[in-house]
Amino acid sequence: MKELTKAEEQVMQVLWKIGQGFAADLSANFPEPKPAYNTVLTVVRILEKKGFIGHETFGKTHRYYPLISKEEYSASFMQNFVQNYFDNSFKSMISFFANNKDISLEELDEIRNMIDKTE
Repeated sequence: MKELTKAEEQVMQVLWKIGQGFAADLSANFPEPKPAYNTVLTVVRILEKKGFIGHETFGKTHRYYPLISKEEYSASFMQNFVQNYFDNSFKSMISFFANNKDISLEELDEIRNMIDKTE
């Protein structure tokens, strides 16, 4: 699966949040400062070409919907992230974050508990 640019990811985040909508709906759901309507529409067209978004036609307008779920994209993104930055080792990734001083002992315990539940 292709990786999204920052602008593409922002549009997808809005579309995943609202489920489906017209370009005006997408624009309205962006935080301030909102991108220009034409900018959103341009990114939507790029996402359609990449196979991330589909649309239904209503007269001269289109209602857009995601073809890729947020969960599917997240899984693919994280797999690539681990592969590219941690030599395909989840252990190395966990070790990196465990050694990060911003993670509390409580968070580490929660992570350990989640791992224990999956075994």
